[in-house]
Amino acid sequence: MAVYNAPLNDMRFILNDVFKAPQFWQNNENLAHVDMETVDMILEEMAKLSKNILLPINRSGDEEGATFEGDGVVTTPTGFKEAYKQYAESGWVGLSGNAEYGGQGFPKMVTMLTEEMVFTANQSFALYPNLTVGATLCLNAAASEEQKQTYLEKMYNGEWSGTMCLTEPHAGTDLGIIKTKAVPNDDGSYNVSGTKIFITGGEHDLTENIIHLVLAKTPNAPEGSKGISLFVVPKFLVNEDGSLGERNTLAVGSIEHKMGIKASATCVMNFDDAKGWMVGAENTGLSSMFIMMNYERVTMGLQGLGGSELAYQNAALYANDRGQGRSDTQLQSPEKPADAIIHHADVRRMLLNAKANTEASRCFAMYVAKNLDEEKFSTDPESAKAAAARVALLTPVAKAFLTDKALEATVDCQQVFGGHGYIREWGMEQIVRDTRIAQIYEGTNGIQALDLLGRKVARNNGKYVTHFLGEIRDFVNNMQADHGIKQATLDAADTIEALTTTVLSNIGERKNEVNGCAVDYMHAFGYLAYSYMFALMVEAANGKEGDFYTNKAKLADYFVGRILPRIDAHAQMVKAGSDPMMNFDLDYFDVPAS
Repeated sequence: MAVYNAPLNDMRFILNDVFKAPQFWQNNENLAHVDMETVDMILEEMAKLSKNILLPINRSGDEEGATFEGDGVVTTPTGFKEAYKQYAESGWVGLSGNAEYGGQGFPKMVTMLTEEMVFTANQSFALYPNLTVGATLCLNAAASEEQKQTYLEKMYNGEWSGTMCLTEPHAGTDLGIIKTKAVPNDDGSYNVSGTKIFITGGEHDLTENIIHLVLAKTPNAPEGSKGISLFVVPKFLVNEDGSLGERNTLAVGSIEHKMGIKASATCVMNFDDAKGWMVGAENTGLSSMFIMMNYERVTMGLQGLGGSELAYQNAALYANDRGQGRSDTQLQSPEKPADAIIHHADVRRMLLNAKANTEASRCFAMYVAKNLDEEKFSTDPESAKAAAARVALLTPVAKAFLTDKALEATVDCQQVFGGHGYIREWGMEQIVRDTRIAQIYEGTNGIQALDLLGRKVARNNGKYVTHFLGEIRDFVNNMQADHGIKQATLDAADTIEALTTTVLSNIGERKNEVNGCAVDYMHAFGYLAYSYMFALMVEAANGKEGDFYTNKAKLADYFVGRILPRIDAHAQMVKAGSDPMMNFDLDYFDVPAS
């Protein structure tokens, strides 16, 4: 079985030293109830639950998988139901929930770390409560008071779960062409009919009710995405006293057989005149659902972080034990037939690639989390507005760059094991398979890159980027630490500034420029963001004694020398433009059907 020990010291370093969370909370009257002593207890308890309850059912859950019976019953793997019961009864689902409806009101800076631990220990399990949390965020922001009273408390306490039902067989990214219909009834309800696919947790045996948030179109709705409305459609109807009534006319048609996350039930859901109620105003469904989708996108970055953390810990353990060959410098274990592979520079390269990724990813996720909390809780409208702009710019990066680099890290760690990494016994191939999905769902990483370059950069002529670069330069120019990360980060900022100017100037003449350059621009931007995160960590560790802090600077050295230079390669690819890929005639891609 894989090993996992939550990196609590690194988490506390990010919270306390880098982002000074206790001061941030105390300086905000809406967060003054949060104290570090309580947060420490939360982190300790989640570390225990993740290691002792969720990790042991990770591999068995993968091997058994979620199962589907012809009568519409979906069963989670052995141990999942008991683990979910403990998870829910301990209050984890509602940790960030609105206290007015039974949640605990903790900020994202705290729940980000608990979510990371759950994703590290068991990616399949994590998805069930994760979708519920996203659904509650959507309901809390857009639902009526009656709907909040009906659903939120029981979703926060884990009695009921939630889903998001967007994708249809013919409509993935292009939601404007969905066919699911919602016909109004005289009592204010709607009859919802249609088929949704790829629905995480659409059916399972973990909770007594499942609350589906469904995108559909009302009669005579405008064409395209402007005509989408959002509906809450429960598996079981809810009586006025809150008890469960009759089964709604919806059912799972099948579950998908997937590459990874096999213990997560990914369902085809059929709605057949199912009773639903509109959430928010008519034709505003997509904007309401984006509240949930943007939360899920940031959380997918945490899934990637979890995968790379688990892969790193197990690869480092293996590298310290596996004997192969002799060290290039001197004999390390003369009493043994071979030295441990940790002494080989190339093995360290793979491990340090993964370690640098986990440290920068965690720091970046916390940076985004702090801005989410600033946007949500700040009493200063200007501060909230600025934080919202940073969140808008960085959400696609948090989803796409973190998960791209996470898969790379898991593959590096699998490679440390050599042939043993490819067989099931050691568990590394499961980590790779599970992590792979994070690049795909909640909007593929190509779509995230288009969102970054097309919407967040081009549409406002680079204003968000200019502000972000200004923040980075202000911080780096005032750093006290004497470290190469300072000049490296300033150089990276110059690269992104010049690259942004180049792309913006080419967009008018080259219609395919955004689509053709978005992914490489996103990666270049991501390396700048990581460089900024290492600068923050180096400055926070500066002047503090002990190997823990010294190693922060050493890892930043590795990042500057062995990882950050990739920014220049991506910049060159962006400068090459879209012509090299669009110059081919269409028949070049013709492939015989048989």
